[in-house]
Amino acid sequence: MKLSQYFISFYFFCFISHYGIWAQTAFTDITEQSGIDHYFQVYEGTFGGGAVAFDINNDGFEDLFLTSGTKEDALYLNNGDGTFKNIYDHSGIDVTKNYVTQGAVSADVNRDGWRDLFVTTINTTDSTNVIPRAINLLFLNNGDMTFRDVTTEYKLDQFNSFSTGPSFGDVNADGYPDLYIGNYFLEFEGTLGVLKDATIVSANQTAKGYLLLNKKGKYFENIYEDYGLNHRGFGFGALFTDFDNDGDQDLLVNHDFGYKAVPNLLYENSYPRKSFKDQSKAYAMDLKENAMGSAVGDYNNDGLLDYYVTNIKFNLLMENQGIGQPFVDRAKELGTSIFMISWGANFADFDHDGDLDLYVSNGDLNPNCTPMGNFFFENDNAKFIEKGRATGTNDYGVGRGSIVFDIENDGDLDILVVNQKAVQEYPTASVTRLLRNDKPQGNWLKVALKGVQAETNGIGSRVEVVSGKTKMIREIDGGGSSHLSQNTVVAHFGLDNAKKVDSVIVTWGGGKKQILLDQNINQLLVITEVEDEKIPYWYAIFAALLFILLIAFYRRHKRKSVKTVNQG
Repeated sequence: MKLSQYFISFYFFCFISHYGIWAQTAFTDITEQSGIDHYFQVYEGTFGGGAVAFDINNDGFEDLFLTSGTKEDALYLNNGDGTFKNIYDHSGIDVTKNYVTQGAVSADVNRDGWRDLFVTTINTTDSTNVIPRAINLLFLNNGDMTFRDVTTEYKLDQFNSFSTGPSFGDVNADGYPDLYIGNYFLEFEGTLGVLKDATIVSANQTAKGYLLLNKKGKYFENIYEDYGLNHRGFGFGALFTDFDNDGDQDLLVNHDFGYKAVPNLLYENSYPRKSFKDQSKAYAMDLKENAMGSAVGDYNNDGLLDYYVTNIKFNLLMENQGIGQPFVDRAKELGTSIFMISWGANFADFDHDGDLDLYVSNGDLNPNCTPMGNFFFENDNAKFIEKGRATGTNDYGVGRGSIVFDIENDGDLDILVVNQKAVQEYPTASVTRLLRNDKPQGNWLKVALKGVQAETNGIGSRVEVVSGKTKMIREIDGGGSSHLSQNTVVAHFGLDNAKKVDSVIVTWGGGKKQILLDQNINQLLVITEVEDEKIPYWYAIFAALLFILLIAFYRRHKRKSVKTVNQG
C-alpha cells in the first residue's frame, strides 16, 4: 500500500472518530494546556524513547523526565494543578544533551529519601564513531530540585554500550536498588535507519546485558555472570517481577529478533542464594518474537501475575498457570491479538471497576512512518474490547514508551506516551501526548510504600487489596515496564462500588508481610514498613554465654550419671 493510501485511511478514521458514538471520550488530551512540549528525535533510526514518573521534590505530586534522543531531554516539574514546568536547564541533568538518550528509571539509590535518576544512551551527540557506544548516566537528587552527575563516582563510566531499557530491582533484598540494563549491539557498521532482519542478524554482534549490584549506595558492581546470566541478545531491557509468588524478584528479559537470535528469557531468582535459574523453556516464556516491552498485571484476579509482551506483528498475553506450569498465550481468545507494531504497554484499572484494563502504544518503524493508532483494551469479565477511538486514546503519533500516573492526585490514572518525530512526511503532529482520565465513577484506593529495611519507595515489593470477594495485586514498578520507561510507584486499585477495604497486605522485598485491616476508600494510604526488632548486642552475648554454660552443665551432669550407673 502506498503512503498516500495510508494517509487517506488515516483521515477517514479521524473523521469517523470525531462524530457519532465516539463523540464522548473518557480521556482528554491536555498536552498543550499542561505545558508539555516534547517529542523524541531519532538517531539514524527507530530506537527510543522513554519516560519516568517520579516525585523529585517530595511534594506528593509526581514529576516527569523524558528522553529525547538527539535533542535536549525534558524534566517537567508538576505544579499540582495539571500543569508542568520544564526545569531541565538548571537541574544538573543537562549533561544528557551530550548523549543520544534512550530510556530512564528512578529509585532512591543511596537511601537518603530522594528519588535519583538513571538514563541509558547509545552514543554521544557529536560522535563520529562507526560503532555507536557511550556510557550510561546516573544522577543523585540533591533535594533542592537539582541533581549531581555521579556516573564516574559510582563506577558506571567503565561500561560503554549501546543500551536501551533500564530497570531497578532489589535482587538480594538488602534495601538498595540494583540495576538491570538491556544492551542491543556489541558493535554495528552501517546506518541504523535502514535496519532489516538480514542486516541485524548478519551483524552477529548481540550484546550481554548488565546486572549491577548496588554496593550499599556507594557504587555499582556488575554481577551478570556471577549470578548465572550468560545470555547475549538484541536486548530491549528486562522487568523485575515475582512470577512465582515466593517473595523475591525474578527477571523477564525482552529481546528483539528472538526468532532469529536469542528469544525472551525468564529467570527465577534463587534468593537467598546469589544466582538466577533460567526457567524460560520450562515455563514456555522463551518467546521467539520482536519483544519491545512488557506489562505486568493480574488481569483475571486469580492471584497470579500475567504478562503482556509487545511485538512487531501480534502481541502476546501470557497467562500464569501457577508454579511448575507453563504460561499460555491468551491474546487471541481474549481479544488483544491485533496486527500492529507495538512498543509500550500498561495494565491499569482506568475505569475503577475492579479489574485491569490495558493501554498499548503503537508506532511504525521510523522512517517508514505509516500512521498507527494506539490501543485501549477495556477489561470486560476477563476479556478485552478495543476502545481506542471511543476513549480518545488512539493517538496516531509514532509511539514508543508509555507510562501511567496520577497527574493531579484525584484518584485515577492518566497516560503519557512518548512519540518520535517522523522522519518522513506525516499526516499529523507526532509529539508526546498527555491524556487526562475523565471517566472513572467508582471508588478507589492508592497505596504508597515507605521502606525502612526494604527499598525506600517499596520497589521490589507487592501490595494486595481484598475487598469483599475481590482480591487484587500490584507490584511496585522499578522500570523495565512498558518500553524503556517506568510507571508510578504508587499502587492503584479500582474498587467499583465497595464501601471499604477489608485488608491491605504488603509483601516487602525479601518476603516479609505486613497486614492492615478495615481501611477507608478514596484515599492515599501511606504504609511505613514495620522494622524487624533488633536484639541488643549485649543481650545476644549474654544469651550465647548462657547457652554455652547450659551445654557444659548438661554434659557434666550426663558424665556423672553415667559414672554412677557404672559404679552401681
